[in-house]
Amino acid sequence: MYKIAAANSKVEKKLYEYASRRVDINDKFQRIKEDPRRANGAHPLHGKLTGKWSCWLGSNIRMIYVIGDAKRLIIVMTVGSHKVY
Repeated sequence: MYKIAAANSKVEKKLYEYASRRVDINDKFQRIKEDPRRANGAHPLHGKLTGKWSCWLGSNIRMIYVIGDAKRLIIVMTVGSHKVY
C-alpha cells in the first residue's frame, strides 16, 4: 500500500479542507493508496503535466499527483476544480 504526502503545506491544507467537508473523500484516498493507477478514474496526464496523474475525488474535485514506486509514495501536487490543470 502507498502513502499519501502533500508536496507542500498549501496543498496539505487543501487536502484537509476537502476531507473535512466530505466524508466520502477519505474512502477515495484509501482506494488511491491501494491502486494509484486505476482507482477513482486515475489517468496519466499529458503535455506540460506529463509524468503526473489525475483522479476524481468528487463532483468537481480533482487531484494531481506523482507516483513514487520506489518509496511507495503518492505526492499530491495540487487539488481542486478542473482549473488545477
